[in-house]
Amino acid sequence: MYQPYSTVTPYITKDGSEIRELMHPSLHENRNQSLAEATIPVGTKTLLHKHMETEELYHVTRGVGRITLGENTLEIVAGDTICIKPETPHCLENTGSEPLVILCCCSPPYSHEDTILTR
Repeated sequence: MYQPYSTVTPYITKDGSEIRELMHPSLHENRNQSLAEATIPVGTKTLLHKHMETEELYHVTRGVGRITLGENTLEIVAGDTICIKPETPHCLENTGSEPLVILCCCSPPYSHEDTILTR
């Protein structure tokens, strides 16, 4: 399955980030995971949330910011990779001067139903 980036329409998730589903079972032929690109605009922060089933891998491709993982807050920059285990409250904040862009790999695939806002 091939997905040209130019054909992917972004949407806003429950946590407030702009997402492009690069590969998702509801749209493509893959089955066990999803891959998306999240963009957090300058000066904004996503809502604190968790996933009961989904484990996420975040890979920062552009920008700088902070990620909250449970009780911990970490500074993140392009090249960093973060594993978010199920049931871990998390959010992203863009602290830089350009969009914060992150590749998000989810297994099982991302679903709105598995996203629980915690604040």
